[in-house]
Amino acid sequence: MAEFRLPANSRINGKGTTHKASDGAKNVKSFKVYRYDPDSGQNPRYDTFEIDLDDCGPMVLDALIKMKSEQDPSLTFRRSCREGICGSCSMNINGKNGLACTTAIEDCKGDVRITPLPHMDVIKDLVPDFTHFYAQYNSIQPWLKTVSPPPSGKERLQSPKEREKLDGLYECILCACCSTSCPSYWWNSDKFLGPAILLQAYRWLADSRDEYTGERLDELEDPFRLYRCHTIMNCANVCPKGLSPAKAIAETKKMMAERQL
Repeated sequence: MAEFRLPANSRINGKGTTHKASDGAKNVKSFKVYRYDPDSGQNPRYDTFEIDLDDCGPMVLDALIKMKSEQDPSLTFRRSCREGICGSCSMNINGKNGLACTTAIEDCKGDVRITPLPHMDVIKDLVPDFTHFYAQYNSIQPWLKTVSPPPSGKERLQSPKEREKLDGLYECILCACCSTSCPSYWWNSDKFLGPAILLQAYRWLADSRDEYTGERLDELEDPFRLYRCHTIMNCANVCPKGLSPAKAIAETKKMMAERQL
C-alpha cells in the first residue's frame, strides 16, 4: 500500500496539522478537530481543517466527510443515516453534544471545535467506546417481558391512550448525547445508569403490555442506579430528538414511591 502523504497545502505545527482550503476559496471556515490515535503513542492534538463552505453541504457531518475525502483520509468518525435517526455521529460540537448530521454549520459561530462525546474512552479521533454504555442498556432487559401466554394468533393489544404513554420514550436513538452531558454520570458512571438508559427503562415500565413492572422496579431500587439524578436538565437540553430523560426519571421515582404506600 502506498504511503499516505499530506497534501501540499497542509502543514504541521507544534499543535497539530493545518489543512488549508483550496486556492481561490472565498467562504472559508475553520474546524478544529480532536485527533487521537492510540497506536501512534502520541498525545491527543487538534488538527485544523479549513473548509470552503461554497463547496460543502450545510451540516457539520458534510464538513467532516469533506475533510476525510479530500484532506486527510485517516480522520475517523462514525456515521450512517445522515437523517438524525441512527445516532452514530453523536459528538461534541462547540461545547454541546449533538448529532453532526443535524447540526447546521451556519449555527456554529466562529471556528468550530469538534471533540468526541465527553467522559467516554476514545478508540480513535471522534470515535468513543460505547462498550460500557451498551452493557448498561442490556442490564435493563430492554424487551417486552410477559408471563401470560400471547393471544392465539394475535398481537398483544393496547388502547390508544395506553399507546400515548410511550410517546417521548420510544423515539430515543441511544446516541448517548444526554448521558455524556450529565455531571452525575461523569462522576458515577460505574453505578449510575444515566439519562439515556433510565429513559429506556421507563419505556418498558410505561408499556401496558409488559408484565414485569415489579421486577424492573426492584432492579432500579438502588442508591446509585436511579437516584443519582439531581435534575440538572443537561440531558433534555442536548437531546437531538427533543426528549426529556429527566421527566422519565421523575416518573420512575414516582412509581417507586407509589408502590411503597
